[in-house]
Amino acid sequence: MATQFDAIAPAHQKFIEAQHLFFCATAAQDGRVNLSPKGMDSLRVMGPNRIVWRNLTGSGNETAAHLAKVNRITLMWCGFEAQPMIMRAYGSARTLHADHAEFAALDAMFPPSPGARQIYDVAVDMLQTSCGYAVPMFEHVKERPILRDWAEAKGPDGIATYWTERNQTSIDGMPTGTPTRDA
Repeated sequence: MATQFDAIAPAHQKFIEAQHLFFCATAAQDGRVNLSPKGMDSLRVMGPNRIVWRNLTGSGNETAAHLAKVNRITLMWCGFEAQPMIMRAYGSARTLHADHAEFAALDAMFPPSPGARQIYDVAVDMLQTSCGYAVPMFEHVKERPILRDWAEAKGPDGIATYWTERNQTSIDGMPTGTPTRDA
């Protein structure tokens, strides 16, 4: 049975921090629903109703576009290793870019990356857990270095060009608000 909570308790935070993978889901009022796997050292529980997630540059930018239209987000973790559980955090999020006053301080909580594109400051209004008994067990081997290596090879100028050329709209043509190279 699913159980709902109005805040992230210490045991929930411990479960979240032990996971190597989470999923982010967003949707605008129309167009496609986006569900993306996220990893690396990119998420912090900041309090009982606040999660900060740093989004790295990638091929799509659906989350930013969807949140600009309809501010709702769901983050989900699955206990793939020892503890079977599915946990979802429901809420809304502020999208912060490098030109926002709070960005630098929040970005400093994570390992340096030239690919840091946005920080999502998530206000959690409900947390839900369920058994996860049907989720298969997997063993974490290691993180893939590919995205980090790609961003480092591009460097800040190459990343800015990539944002301008590839991250300005969602797959449904919605603007993402990502700064352009000329901004």
